[in-house]
Amino acid sequence: MASCEELTVSEDEVRSRYSHLEKMTDLVAVWEVALSDGVHKIEFEHGTTSGKRVVYVDGKEEIRKEWMFKLVGKETFTVGASKTKATINIDAVSGFAYEYTLEINGKSLKKYLENRSKTTNTWVLNLGGTDYRVVLEKDTMDVWCNGKKMETAGEFVEDGTETHFSVGDHSCYIKAVSSGKRKEGIIHTLIVDDREIPEALE
Repeated sequence: MASCEELTVSEDEVRSRYSHLEKMTDLVAVWEVALSDGVHKIEFEHGTTSGKRVVYVDGKEEIRKEWMFKLVGKETFTVGASKTKATINIDAVSGFAYEYTLEINGKSLKKYLENRSKTTNTWVLNLGGTDYRVVLEKDTMDVWCNGKKMETAGEFVEDGTETHFSVGDHSCYIKAVSSGKRKEGIIHTLIVDDREIPEALE
């Protein structure tokens, strides 16, 4: 059985635990947004009595408004290394119910992600015990790995192009080959240390 000393919790500990709980009671929405530099978590607190609005991006407070007389409206901020524009819309549904929608670059999150899957390829792999997330932006041919834009070197090969870069001491390249079909366009494949990495679906 535990002795009394082990069970006592200081008043400060209780207060800090409680204030954290109190802080999160107005949390009304959480979104995860996959961008080239990583997956970002957006949290939104909305106090429907005080009108308080707080936006956190990856746990960091971006916007805080304590007293808002207008309970509906929008909050705009940026996300990630490329400072992607994000907007949270607050709409009244009925009575005291509210709906929160997230827009990225002016598109609904769903539309943005659908469009993104057409304009980017993502691969997730583990090298020497470390997880890596590699993203190719097809329009610019920029390659991102774990939040950093990579130095790349492109070269033409017999059946297409190769974009070379390295991750740690691993040599990597993304091969772009025409599918021969107009609908499919170009097929991009990530090769790491001479093995093909399957594409991740986000």
